[in-house]
Amino acid sequence: MKEVLNMKFEEREFMPVILGADITAYSLVRSFHEAYGIRSLVLSQRQAKIISESKLCENRVFDNLEDADVLISHLVDIGKEFDGKKKLIVMGCGDWYVRAIVEHKAELSPYYVIPYIDLELLDKIVLKDKFYEICDELGINHPKTYVYNCGEKNDLKFDFDYPVIAKCASSALYHYAEFPGKKKVFRFEDEKSLKEMLANLEKSSYDYKFLIQDCIPGDDTNMRVLTCYCDRHAKVKFASLGHVLLEDHTPTAIGNPVAIINEVDEKIVAAATKFLEHIGYTGFANFDIKYDSRNGTYNFFEINVRLGRSNYYVTGSGFNVVKWIVDDLIYEKDLEYTVADNENLFYVVPRGIIMKYVKDPELRKRIKRLFRTGKSCYPLYYKKDLSPVRRFYVYASYLNQYRKYYKTEKNSVPVYGKLK
Repeated sequence: MKEVLNMKFEEREFMPVILGADITAYSLVRSFHEAYGIRSLVLSQRQAKIISESKLCENRVFDNLEDADVLISHLVDIGKEFDGKKKLIVMGCGDWYVRAIVEHKAELSPYYVIPYIDLELLDKIVLKDKFYEICDELGINHPKTYVYNCGEKNDLKFDFDYPVIAKCASSALYHYAEFPGKKKVFRFEDEKSLKEMLANLEKSSYDYKFLIQDCIPGDDTNMRVLTCYCDRHAKVKFASLGHVLLEDHTPTAIGNPVAIINEVDEKIVAAATKFLEHIGYTGFANFDIKYDSRNGTYNFFEINVRLGRSNYYVTGSGFNVVKWIVDDLIYEKDLEYTVADNENLFYVVPRGIIMKYVKDPELRKRIKRLFRTGKSCYPLYYKKDLSPVRRFYVYASYLNQYRKYYKTEKNSVPVYGKLK
């Protein structure tokens, strides 16, 4: 066993190499430690205290890490450093990282286990317009969509009414675009405001398609998140569904779940399974889904080819996400089909904020019960990784959510409960 600052770690034949320094990265670091007692290597282009002050990982900071050539160069160097010593599992915490890994599989595969699909399939499904084409082929519900082609003439005529939702078709390309008022997802009440945004978009580096969609009614509690794992034989072996209680409301992160309760819905899992096995998918897939009360359907919004920011909702419910990757790709085990069925509350904002926004009486009862019975998890708070400095930053991050959600009325919302 290896000892770091009086903390003992297991020695395993593999080591995770995680790209990024956000809550996604820490959730993976924590999951690997919980499952195997090991330290991870985290590469980032900035120092984030929740990572750099963690005992569970080594954080190497490099400039310009979002430049694919720079990233791959560092990854190859690290691969050579551990060649013959460890099997390295590389995991990206952003779409741009995953794309860089996939595009350079030939250079990285001598050193790394790469838990992602090949480039041809990646290009086929991460572009949201292509994703909807496959959904249509398989009879899977999705929002009505008008495809706006950047750099071309568009009539902006569609068969649904305002308000509309607008978002990019390529997250990887959109990541690098800069223009006034940029958001992850837009909502427009009229054509004038939509045209103003599109005019600004056209002046940016983004040159692919933008999607304008029917605005499905309902608040954040109508959202669902589904995480699936497909083994190396392209068969779905695991599924975990989450009922979203609240999403992030900041412009650049809007739509990211910040509170989730685990649920089971066989029909949603069946639709996702149909999609994934039809295209020959391998690895983790994450779906964003919304319930439409107008017709009682669940609509698939998009697929993400990596574990998302809220991935710890799965691990926290008793189904550690990293074990599927390790058992499948390191130990080459035959995986048993599993549907996560433990009820648990995942949260990254204070209880007071959740209760402020969730109005449904039955959901409020469930939230209170799960907090009261200890069936809840905050991914950044890990009792085995709480040095005084890191503890401070964990609490600061937690309480900072009031500023994000409430600006002027933040002091009117009470803090409920303790971190667990």
